[in-house]
Amino acid sequence: MTAEQVDTLVIGGGQAGLATSYWLTKAGVDHLVVDRRDRHGGGWHDRWDDFCLVLPNFTVRMPGMPYDGDDPDGFMARDDVVKYLSRYAAAFDVPARFDTEVTGLAAGDGTLVARAGGTTFEARNVVLATGPFPRPKIPAASGQLSADVTQLHSRDYRGPGQLPDGGVLVVGAGQSGAQIAEELHRAGREVHLAISKCAAAPRRYRGRDLGWWLLRVVEHGAEVGVEVKAPPPAGRFAGNPILSGRDGGHGIDLRQLARDGVRLYGRLESADGTAVRFSDDLLDRLVFAETQFDKQYRRLFDAYIAAAGIDAPPDDRTPPDDSFVPPTGTGLDLAAEGIGSVVWATGYQLDFGWVDLPVLDEWDYPRHTRGVTTHPGLYVVGLPWLHTMASSVFAGIGTDTAHVVEHIVGRNTARHPA
Repeated sequence: MTAEQVDTLVIGGGQAGLATSYWLTKAGVDHLVVDRRDRHGGGWHDRWDDFCLVLPNFTVRMPGMPYDGDDPDGFMARDDVVKYLSRYAAAFDVPARFDTEVTGLAAGDGTLVARAGGTTFEARNVVLATGPFPRPKIPAASGQLSADVTQLHSRDYRGPGQLPDGGVLVVGAGQSGAQIAEELHRAGREVHLAISKCAAAPRRYRGRDLGWWLLRVVEHGAEVGVEVKAPPPAGRFAGNPILSGRDGGHGIDLRQLARDGVRLYGRLESADGTAVRFSDDLLDRLVFAETQFDKQYRRLFDAYIAAAGIDAPPDDRTPPDDSFVPPTGTGLDLAAEGIGSVVWATGYQLDFGWVDLPVLDEWDYPRHTRGVTTHPGLYVVGLPWLHTMASSVFAGIGTDTAHVVEHIVGRNTARHPA
């Protein structure tokens, strides 16, 4: 076993880890970024081939090198996001080591000890930057499906050509599920979609992209008395509004998908061989999706517009047509319908089981105050609602990581005062 010492170990080399490294370098803190992958790009490698950012390029605000392309209102494709992060790492000479998966983290003698293969890292500070998508969440019903049905999680989906011929059942209609269902339908596949309770949203509202309003509220809302309150603990993992960055960006209307031929169902409840059953509440779920924007985001944006005195055009959206009732059912025989594959777009769950320290709550979420955990020297960045609604996306990474590194510098200074 090889032992290495470093002042600060950053576990995870995606956008949060790279931003942390930027601030550590500026502060002159000796550090190392380790990542289980073999190259830069983090979890963006797990998106499908034609994935595009869901928020516009202008929200990519990595410290020291915000988006510098010629299409700020566009939506970078997956491969371009990976290239951007690689350029970022090269620009700031990030000290990174790949193919290094940390499988254990425990307290040492005044240090934190991380195990990765045949190497032990002893660090005064450790930053957890493994992100919100480390482990796919797949329902138990998956184990009850026939072996003749091809199954994969959205993390492993790459495109329609990857799946066997025939229809496809997509389970989950959050951002990933809705986009994958739309892509499969456009490719000529027969698509069946079991929908989640997730808010739909317009791509643009009162003259601006939804991402523009979100960024303004996060960065300037407090200045005019409009703040977004953090949700209760379980709410930190709620799905994001259903949107797409494909083809210049657009919203996804579930009823319109049904009009176009996608078969909609309620929540998938059970499976037995090739027979699956769904909840009998499709209309309730559609109404939920269609009304949440007005209940949450519209009120927030309108309050900000009024408080900030912004001269924004009126809301000119066409009210949704809820007169169309999609045909549905509570049962489906995959074999009889020629459905040969299931894509589980059922989200992710945190995976800090390798952290042998008493810092996790009942949701496996580190107990912290703005990224500073309850264990001395242990920090976390890049998680949903770490500090704001933007904490897990490009727009919020810079300020969160700057705060954590400021704390690290203060801790090191207290130990070795000038």
